[in-house]
Amino acid sequence: MRGEPSCPKCGGRVRAPGLFSDSWQCDAHGAVHPLQPVIPPSVEALGVVTHRARVPVWMPWPLPVGWLFTGVAYAGDDRGGGRATVVACSGPAPLGGVGELLLVAEEPGIGLGARYAGLDGPDPGPHMCTGTRPQSKVLAAGRPTPLWHVSDAPEDRAVFAGEARGLWLWAVVWPEKSGLLMYDELVLTDLREAGSEVELLPCGALSPRLLD
Repeated sequence: MRGEPSCPKCGGRVRAPGLFSDSWQCDAHGAVHPLQPVIPPSVEALGVVTHRARVPVWMPWPLPVGWLFTGVAYAGDDRGGGRATVVACSGPAPLGGVGELLLVAEEPGIGLGARYAGLDGPDPGPHMCTGTRPQSKVLAAGRPTPLWHVSDAPEDRAVFAGEARGLWLWAVVWPEKSGLLMYDELVLTDLREAGSEVELLPCGALSPRLLD
């Protein structure tokens, strides 16, 4: 299954467009934008995703000290382009051990962020604690962007979500205590707009979180 497209909402098998449908189909979720096979981390892999993406490809830039780029994937096809992207980073957790961060940008209804957050999707709205002040703020492409804590996620992770450039922005962090990382006002860059400095990006081993 790792070498073929899958449903962005559940990871299940999808059927390609054909005689009876002009969209990719999941038995459980109907028409979907397929999640393409996860690409091992490399500058070339990023180039593939940024070239096809119609949504931002967010990454903390500069990366926190000691952190590495550990994978990238997108949901979409050659006809419609990438309608959701996910970037994985790993490094020293604020309270010790290893932390992992997934950043998802997606159009409403795709469901990729909710899948990694461990929620019934497709969007974070019903789970966002918007009745309080935002628990985190990031600088996304130069714009202050509030993120709210997302409730009902599994206890092993911390989930935040908000809106950037009119699209959902999810941040999913493991373990849960490493959510402290999100209180440092990370600076996020849309890698579609990054320059040649991306060639210096430190790459690590593929994050297993992308395969969940």
